[in-house]
Amino acid sequence: MIELNSVTFSYPGAPSPSLRDITFSVPEGTLLCLCGVNGSGKSTLLSLLAGLHSPTGGTLSVAGFSSPGREDKLRGLSALVLQDADLQIIGSTVAEDMMLAFPHGLAGAEETAMDMATRFGLADHWHSPVQTLSYGQKRKLCLAVALLGSPGLLLLDEPFSGLDYPAIREMRAILMRNKESKLTQIISVHDLESVIDLADSMVVLHAGGQVRHGTPETVLDGIAAYGVRPPCSWQRGRGIVPWE
Repeated sequence: MIELNSVTFSYPGAPSPSLRDITFSVPEGTLLCLCGVNGSGKSTLLSLLAGLHSPTGGTLSVAGFSSPGREDKLRGLSALVLQDADLQIIGSTVAEDMMLAFPHGLAGAEETAMDMATRFGLADHWHSPVQTLSYGQKRKLCLAVALLGSPGLLLLDEPFSGLDYPAIREMRAILMRNKESKLTQIISVHDLESVIDLADSMVVLHAGGQVRHGTPETVLDGIAAYGVRPPCSWQRGRGIVPWE
């Protein structure tokens, strides 16, 4: 599904690359956990996979479409959900924001959007101004809109950040449903606690470089050296246990 080969990226005018020599693959239908401290390059890597930027060195491909060159296809295949929902919501109400996911006048669009709103617990807020939504509801709205486009790749930047316990449980349920439907997901996180049991593989970034890649069982022992805290169950010798 996804292949990265020696991917490097530098922002114009930056003194050093934001990403250096990133190489890994992601099979279709799996969930990859992308972790690292602030500034390690996680968000930059997600933007490359979404086709918003092109590598300045190396290549990446998603479903056979390569970058540099086919960023338009990557944008059509991928859905990126930002950490800050307010940067992504453009409609004035829940209904308007969700309907903007469809071409104007598309038959059945409102019914499809309402079904998705119901799935995400947003149906009662259909006509609500977006500014009246809670932080967690805004995050769910962004994710619902992303899934309306039936993406082949879902990219989530810190999806658990700022969520309370019930909202974390809801987010996990969404990720699990996506796994059941074989949707490929890459999730950027600081805190592994609430997602590690769902991850099929991990990539750890540090200062723009790839320092660990593999299954959680093969990666977790080394991540503390790069500022990422292993889950409590792992530290206590219990392995990886389901989060509740």
